[in-house]
Amino acid sequence: MENLKSNKKALFALAIGGFGIGLTEFVIMGILTEVSGSLGITIPQAGHFIAAYALGVVVGAPLLTGLGSKLSPKKMLFLLMIWFTVFNTFSGLATGYSSLLFLRFLSGIPHGAFFGIGAVVATKLAKKGKGAQAISIMFSGLTVANVIGVPIGTYLGQQFSWSVSFYLVGFVGLLALGSIYLWMPKIEVEQTEEKVTVTQGLKNTELWALIALTTIGTGGFFAWYSYVAPLITDVAGLPNHFVGYAMMLAGLGMVVGNFLGAKMAELFSPLKAVIISLSVMCGILVLNMFIATNPYLLMILTFVIGAISFTVATPIQMAIINTSKGSEMLGSSMNQSAFNMGNASGAYLAGLPIAFGYGIIYSSLVGAALALSGVAIAVAILVIRKRKEIKYRKMAMSC
Repeated sequence: MENLKSNKKALFALAIGGFGIGLTEFVIMGILTEVSGSLGITIPQAGHFIAAYALGVVVGAPLLTGLGSKLSPKKMLFLLMIWFTVFNTFSGLATGYSSLLFLRFLSGIPHGAFFGIGAVVATKLAKKGKGAQAISIMFSGLTVANVIGVPIGTYLGQQFSWSVSFYLVGFVGLLALGSIYLWMPKIEVEQTEEKVTVTQGLKNTELWALIALTTIGTGGFFAWYSYVAPLITDVAGLPNHFVGYAMMLAGLGMVVGNFLGAKMAELFSPLKAVIISLSVMCGILVLNMFIATNPYLLMILTFVIGAISFTVATPIQMAIINTSKGSEMLGSSMNQSAFNMGNASGAYLAGLPIAFGYGIIYSSLVGAALALSGVAIAVAILVIRKRKEIKYRKMAMSC
């Protein structure tokens, strides 16, 4: 009983870290105007700080996971959170475009490794068959950040100074450091040490297929989410302050979807759960095109899309861990890079029809196409797996 209680505390420590990461990743979107005005740059230039963070995640995930593979998980998570706390706090002290751009890049570097290593640790802390629920507890910190942390951080940044938003992130980082130090058990390095080299791990073709699935499939959600503000104000005709309400609804949906996704991963195989989620997302995004002019239905669908989007997170993370035998932390961390690549690519591709004058609602159509493409990749992976099983079975029978 005592061991179960300590494991719950350890998962809560991971959730606090996830809360801080979710806060720093998304709060910048709410204070872009304040940042641009303070630094004397345009809002599109301020948007580069979002891209710099995402680039840090992509670079840092495999790099830090590889470098820290010989350290104990507790020590590695602690060091990652020190990095996170230091550079997010320093971001609040930035005085110019170049310095903040560089600090945002550095702030993003521990993101993927923390979630990647944390996901593997969570499965080891969980009771047998409850690995998906344990991962969802860690991700709950990120989803709750969208409901509570980001609105608070945005308010403080708008009322006082955008720097205060980053100081808040630094404070959460200190809480995560303390909780990891006090509550995370000392898992021996032999229990989690990567059994293959980084080079060998990167030769896993199914791993790369799952990375592509994450990038393309989740890009469908980000294609919609990146343009939700003009969808609400320009298409539905709602006042600007409704954008904040919509973001909170989407965040609440993410909280619900996160735990629903864990249940789906237990009821079905992780990959089948992803296929169900992305198929529903495709249909809902198409529906969103036709009801976007109705403000009431649009707000309802904002919650629904937020929920569906996070039913994917835990199952795809489980699928990556199951596929990356011997290099679980590498694969798990790379998946976080893929989420951020999906963020960037989804926003870019959804912006193309808008740039060509087709209107905001067509961003949802792009999102539906990306989600459907993710379904196709997942189905292809299952078909190839089945063929391999049949081939091995025949070889075994012939022997």
